[in-house]
Amino acid sequence: MTQRISLTRYLVEQQRLEGHIPPELRLLIEVVARACKRISQAVNKGALGDVMGSAESENVQGEIQKKLDIIANEVLIEANEWGGHLAAMASEEMDSIYAVPNRYPQGEYLLMFDPLDGSSNIDVNVSIGTIFSVLKKPEGAQSVEESDFLQPGTSQVAAGYCVYGPQTTLVLTVGDGVAMFTLDREQGSFVLTEENVTIPEDTQEFAINMSNMRHWDEPVKRYIDECLQGKEGPRGKNFNMRWIASMVADVHRILCRGGVFLYPWDKREPEKAGKLRLMYEANPMSWLIEQAGGASTNGRQRILDLQPTKLHERVSVVLGSKNEVERVTGYHCGL
Repeated sequence: MTQRISLTRYLVEQQRLEGHIPPELRLLIEVVARACKRISQAVNKGALGDVMGSAESENVQGEIQKKLDIIANEVLIEANEWGGHLAAMASEEMDSIYAVPNRYPQGEYLLMFDPLDGSSNIDVNVSIGTIFSVLKKPEGAQSVEESDFLQPGTSQVAAGYCVYGPQTTLVLTVGDGVAMFTLDREQGSFVLTEENVTIPEDTQEFAINMSNMRHWDEPVKRYIDECLQGKEGPRGKNFNMRWIASMVADVHRILCRGGVFLYPWDKREPEKAGKLRLMYEANPMSWLIEQAGGASTNGRQRILDLQPTKLHERVSVVLGSKNEVERVTGYHCGL
């Protein structure tokens, strides 16, 4: 029987044999994974754990928080603040950064996370997840400021997500491809189930919220209209549409079998560059997609090259199978 490789063993081998990660980063990823296991348990309990429904509060984005949003955020903070590998954290659910308290040793890394992506799906038992991104604290910084987090996606040293679905799956990159781990609930550990994940360059699936069609910019309308025309249209093939309204779930499908995901700018809030958050969602997902051979842009330029200007900055996102992303980007650029 093939020997099963745990997340811990995989990370140790990345550290020891490949030299991709230092020991402090390995420990940080393991702590994040343990926190995800706790969140998974809370999600699985559902109504039995009194975690369903609204918390009757708003986050910094002005969005109504679910009980599980708050629980997941607290779990990630409590798990990571004392280990000595972090200097500070930032969350989609918090107004500003969370510096590691002085009573704990400070490390050299910065952790960002969306504690529970797709939380509108919690009460209907649809897949949701946690997204995380790791940066290095700027050298020589004595204390951590919000500006220290404002690094382009190319500066990430680790990124991933955990999707809570029929299986709990952790997807990770440390800059050497993408690996998937499935939670073995009997053993209580994540087990490697796929390495070197690769996204097909071509696809016949797209994911977008069609109810916003009337608000889209012309390049997006053009692309989706061509997909909908099928074999008789200019693309010469039929497309299927998939939309889960959970970025984690949509991106996971794309990593597993290809596709293109679009969450574009639209005319409802023209002053905002998009809906998704650059630091907590777009950057980590874009790095995963690129590490698997796909592409990710804001419609005009590579997302990982964007220079953030604020912690909760929003961005338009087109990611997935390389040839489709390049086509949509070309339409935006007038090609």
